[in-house]
Amino acid sequence: MKIKEIKVFVTNPGRNFVTVKVITEDGTYGLGDATVNGRELAVVTYLEEHVVPCLIGRDAHSIEDIWQYLYRGVYWRRGAITMASVAAIDMALWDIKGKVAGLPVYQLLGGKCRHGINLYAHANGVDIDDTLDKVQECIDQGFKAIRLQSAIPGLKETYGVLADKKDYFELQGTRPLPPEQEWSTAKYFKLVPELFKKARERFGDDIEFLHDVHSRLTPIESARLGKMLEPYNLLFLEDASMAENQGNYKIIRHHTSTPLAIGETYNTVWDCKDLIQNQLIDYIRVAATHAGGITALKKIASFADIYNVRTAPHGAPDLSPICFAAHMHLNISTTNFGIQEFVGFGNAQSQTIFKHGMRLENGMIMLEDAPGLGVDFDEKEAEKYEYKRSYLPVSRLEDGTLWHW
Repeated sequence: MKIKEIKVFVTNPGRNFVTVKVITEDGTYGLGDATVNGRELAVVTYLEEHVVPCLIGRDAHSIEDIWQYLYRGVYWRRGAITMASVAAIDMALWDIKGKVAGLPVYQLLGGKCRHGINLYAHANGVDIDDTLDKVQECIDQGFKAIRLQSAIPGLKETYGVLADKKDYFELQGTRPLPPEQEWSTAKYFKLVPELFKKARERFGDDIEFLHDVHSRLTPIESARLGKMLEPYNLLFLEDASMAENQGNYKIIRHHTSTPLAIGETYNTVWDCKDLIQNQLIDYIRVAATHAGGITALKKIASFADIYNVRTAPHGAPDLSPICFAAHMHLNISTTNFGIQEFVGFGNAQSQTIFKHGMRLENGMIMLEDAPGLGVDFDEKEAEKYEYKRSYLPVSRLEDGTLWHW
C-alpha cells in the first residue's frame, strides 16, 4: 500500500489543532495529531517542506521503518517540532493498518489488558471551598481520581484556574501575545497543604487526589512540598520541578515518599531514561503527539515497566481527539498503564470536526471496536475555523525575574 498523498490541516474551533491525513493509492486514509501549542505553524512547515516529500510512494505498512527514517534519518533529531511531525505520521499509519486489518489499533498492539481506561478529572477553583465543590461535581459524574488546583491568594492568576472562569477553548483566541503571570512559592506553600487537608476531611480516603506543580519549584522546595503532602496520600505529585537535569529528582526522591509524575514536555525516551531506570519517578506522562507517536510510546512503556514505572499520558486540551484516541489504544493494551488525564472531548465546535465513538462511563473511557483509531475528521467543517496565533503564558517572580511556567 503506497502513500499517494499527505494533507496537513490547521483548524481553530476555539483553539488550534494541526491534523495530518495520510492517503494511500487505494483511498484508505489515516489521521494523526501534530499540534504543538503556540508553535503550530512551525510543525506545518516541517511537515509540508521536509517530511511529506520524503514519504510519497513509500509503503504505508512499513511503520517501524518510516519512524526510524524520520528520526534516525535526520541529523537534527528530537525536539517538539520534529517529534510532533513524526508522531502525526506514525498515528496515521497505525490508523491505516488497523483499517486494512479490520481491527482497532489496540488489537494490533497486543489486545486488551483491561475493559476500560481509568481517568482523572480536573477540579479548578477560585479558592479552596470552590475547588472542593468542583471535586464534588467530579465525584457526582463518577470520577474516582481528581486533580485539585486552587487560585493562590495574593496572585492575580494561578495555573489551572481559568481567568474569569472561562473554558480552556475560550482563552486561546484572547492570547495573541504571551500573557504573563506572577509566581510566589511562599504564597503557594501557604495554600496547598490546607487544600488537601480540607479535601481529605470532606471526602475521606476513597477518592484519589492529584496535584500539578507545573515545574514552578526548585528540587529542594519540591521535596519540602512532597513531605508536607504525605499525610494526604496523593496518587501523584505532577511536575514537581524541572528535570532537564534529571538528577534534580534524586533530591526530591530522597526526601519524600509522595509518588512523582513527569513527562508531558518530553520528546523521546532519552529525556526520561535516567528518571525511569533509577526509579526516581512513579508515573511517566509523555504524550503521543509530542514524543513520537504510538510506536515511540509503546517502547517507552515497555522500558518503564521493567522499573515499576506506570504510564499516565498527558491529556491537555491542546491535544486533539486523535491523540486522545491514540492514548486510549495504548492505555488499554499496556500492562503498566496507570491513569489517563481527562479534560473532556472538546467544545461543541471541536466535536463537529473530530468524530469518534469513545464513551465516558463512571469515570472510565470505553472504546468501541471500530477499525483503526476510531476517529474521523470533517475537512469542510474544519475550514470554518481559521488559525489564530496564540501562546501559552510565561511566568515571572514577584520581582520580575522570568520563571518556569
